[in-house]
Amino acid sequence: MDIPRIFTISESAHRIHNPFTPEKLATLGRALRLDAGARVLDLGSGSGEMLCTWARDYGITGIGIDLSLLFCGQAKLRAEELGVADRVTFIHGDAAGFIADEKVDVAACLGATWIGGGVAGTIGLLRKSLLPGGIILIGEPYWRRLPPAENVARGCGANATSDFLMLPELLASFGDLCYDVVEMVLADQDSWDRYEAAKWLTMRRWLDANPDDEYAKEVRATLTREPVRYAAYTRKYLGWGVFALMAR
Repeated sequence: MDIPRIFTISESAHRIHNPFTPEKLATLGRALRLDAGARVLDLGSGSGEMLCTWARDYGITGIGIDLSLLFCGQAKLRAEELGVADRVTFIHGDAAGFIADEKVDVAACLGATWIGGGVAGTIGLLRKSLLPGGIILIGEPYWRRLPPAENVARGCGANATSDFLMLPELLASFGDLCYDVVEMVLADQDSWDRYEAAKWLTMRRWLDANPDDEYAKEVRATLTREPVRYAAYTRKYLGWGVFALMAR
């Protein structure tokens, strides 16, 4: 049980597996006005940076679940490095259908809403672990500008233009699900660059160290095409943000 190998190679040096910088992650934590001792659930927790830094900076406790064995291992090491291993727990497993044994103050899924079959399903799943009056965090792409053709949408990693909404429409969709949007922190081009461009050096160094690996051809093809694809499509058209929601 694991994620596709291209991600564990290209993002192996990432601490944040979304287009967020550490500064934006810290901004999100401050914006939520977290109390010391608040419980946070993170479905698709990656390398654990959100839970680990929030435990250090804001005194939260938390549990993270991720499908990547590598990233879960990195999360546990990060917790030890920051001295918060007694406050955060990371589980290697499928987050789809996961419900916390003890209800939480904040339930999050940042950039992995496939866990619940989409935004609405993921919100429904997270709500099952949430205390009354708690906050749901959803990290989701949106169109910064509408792609002029379907091939442009595919160049951004979507199957079709209809996969994502424009930002006002995305915000309205949360209201349609009977949630108030109470905060948001959005990626910018710099944070997108840090997420995407950092993969290229990681892939190149992996190729130099593993020239005879059976997967080297796939990594080489990805490294060759990704800088141009990203500059032509994702950087221009695609946004990403984390949205804080409270049930009405």
